[in-house]
Amino acid sequence: MFRLTHHFRSRGTLVSRIAYVPLVIVYKLISEWLLGVEIPAATRIGPGLRLRHGIGVVINPFVVIGDDVMIRQNVTLGNRYVDDDAPTIGDRVELGAGAIVIGACTIGEDARIAAGAVVIHDVPAGGVAIPTAATIRPARTTAEKSAAES
Repeated sequence: MFRLTHHFRSRGTLVSRIAYVPLVIVYKLISEWLLGVEIPAATRIGPGLRLRHGIGVVINPFVVIGDDVMIRQNVTLGNRYVDDDAPTIGDRVELGAGAIVIGACTIGEDARIAAGAVVIHDVPAGGVAIPTAATIRPARTTAEKSAAES
């Protein structure tokens, strides 16, 4: 449905514009309301896109996605400051569950974005972006708490 809607949107003829309106309404009802996947018809996506458990996927219309990209659930590809400040995703990139890529950054070919990673800078071709671990300190004992209070 995305490809059909995108096809009619990209044509400049009057017939295409007229056909686009009911198609985009049906597309939005099915994809956004029923499936929970927000991929606007204006988004440029290469062939071979794979959505694994596509629930919660949100993609800005200015994002450019290459060929053979895999996107898992709850991935966000969006803008940072202005509408067209959106990422470019290279060919054969894999985006893990819950990954967030925002801003005008480039994800190179064959890169991997790990589950839960937040990417705001370029990732080179073949690179891997992983989430950083939080610093965890052990809980204070009762004696330590009373010493700190006095």
